[in-house]
Amino acid sequence: MREHDMLEKEEIFSKVLRAGRRTYFFDVRATKADDYYITITESKKFTEEDGSFHFKKHKIYLYKEDFAAFAEILGDMTTYVLNHKGEEVISERHQKDFKKEYASEKSDDEILPQTSSFTDIDFDDI
Repeated sequence: MREHDMLEKEEIFSKVLRAGRRTYFFDVRATKADDYYITITESKKFTEEDGSFHFKKHKIYLYKEDFAAFAEILGDMTTYVLNHKGEEVISERHQKDFKKEYASEKSDDEILPQTSSFTDIDFDDI
């Protein structure tokens, strides 16, 4: 491979956002005509039962002619979500120990199932 071809494949400017099992890579790259574009890559880690793991990646290519519209729509969408749902994360299902944490916050009365057919028996009655 020629040196020029290798340079085309390198990132010119990069940033990384780690978010739990997901990592987002933002890279500025160059076209063959030496113009710039952006790639956004989502990499998600999956762990197998045997402890091995693999990554699934999804990539978006964003070119200069789309920057303004993309930024405007992204801004509209994030503003909409924050205005309607706030910044607090509502769904806790993404947490590994959700059930364990949820149960530890409950009292014993809240954890035990409530049934109307249960009779309280004192051992002196037997």
